[in-house]
Amino acid sequence: MQDASFTSTNTTGHTNHYDVVVVGGGMVGAAAAIGLGQLGLSVAVIESRQPQPYEPEQPLDVRVSAISVASEQLLARLGVMDELLTMRHVPYTGLETWELDGCLTAFSAEQVGQQHLGYFFENRLIQLSLWQQIHQMDNITLLCPAKVMQFSRLRDGHQVGVLLDNGDMLTTTLLVGADGANSQVRQWAGIGVTGWDYAQSAMLINISTQTPQQSITWQQFTPAGPRSLLPLPGNNASLVWYDDANRIKQLSQLNDLQLAEQIRLHFPSRLDPNFTVENRGSFPLTRRHAQQYYQDNLVIIGDAAHTINPLAGQGVNIGFKDVDVLVAQIANAIGNGKTWWHASVLKHYQQARYYDNQLMMTAMDAFYAGFSNNLLPLKLLRNGALKLANIDSPLKRKVLKYALGLN
Repeated sequence: MQDASFTSTNTTGHTNHYDVVVVGGGMVGAAAAIGLGQLGLSVAVIESRQPQPYEPEQPLDVRVSAISVASEQLLARLGVMDELLTMRHVPYTGLETWELDGCLTAFSAEQVGQQHLGYFFENRLIQLSLWQQIHQMDNITLLCPAKVMQFSRLRDGHQVGVLLDNGDMLTTTLLVGADGANSQVRQWAGIGVTGWDYAQSAMLINISTQTPQQSITWQQFTPAGPRSLLPLPGNNASLVWYDDANRIKQLSQLNDLQLAEQIRLHFPSRLDPNFTVENRGSFPLTRRHAQQYYQDNLVIIGDAAHTINPLAGQGVNIGFKDVDVLVAQIANAIGNGKTWWHASVLKHYQQARYYDNQLMMTAMDAFYAGFSNNLLPLKLLRNGALKLANIDSPLKRKVLKYALGLN
């Protein structure tokens, strides 16, 4: 059993100053805290709940992420990858996608000179390994359970005040919003968002099968949305069923046996029919993009800045890219004797990430819209595109490297 006993170290009614206060101790927020802490900055992390301790016998969580090679490299630099690999995980070496009529495109690690394309981890285990690293760093204070009651600009104009629910006040020169799609930090700063709801939902279904542990993740496109399989440790897999929101609501009301029968009817025959539903969950598909990523003494990262169609599993990976760039920009400023929290430094972070995130979001939207319909002209066009994409070419390798964060 991994040690996951994390407690607040604050004292009610006190005021404490930190170089950085990170609101949100999830995967992206915790990674940012470690990266900034490694620069010698004092950091406080505010989180309302701690991750459940890990035991190998626990049921697999329904929330999993495909960690790209670039994210793996970041986690290694943060000092957590070795510990993370002692917990449940699956390396995957291939990605395949096709339509109902069988036009297949396959990507493999060999095509870009890698041993694997990435790993599948339960989100909780990624967060847990990051928290264990935080717990070993003297200059990071983890405040949990804790909630923010109020933000304020202090009189000197160069600091932000954060009032907690126990009466403590934190002051900081850089407030980092890593508090998710409904970010308190973003809302307090008055940063607007653009976006829409997709009128579709995704259902996550953990199954146990008679098939040994798999190494290829696949998805079949249908007019209603993709049907995907993500490998999980042992004889397990995670199925992702994208569909109309009402259809997903209907499926959510079925018992496990009824849901299994619907899966056998609507998933490709490639799926081993001898499986048992173990767990499920669902969420609506939304797109949100903040109009800017920073203000004076304030920056937002991860889902606080952008939520993306989960089609290619890029959500947490682009959040980790935010962390990588933000830490690099601040490290560069410190190394050159500049004011590391200055707006000019945060502007460089935004310039490096905003349009890259926009490109990824737009590409996923175009991909999803282009394949989730039965219009004949589009069908012919995308079938041709899939056949072209399946040719092992420099362009195909470049696209794969971009998806893995290697460019």
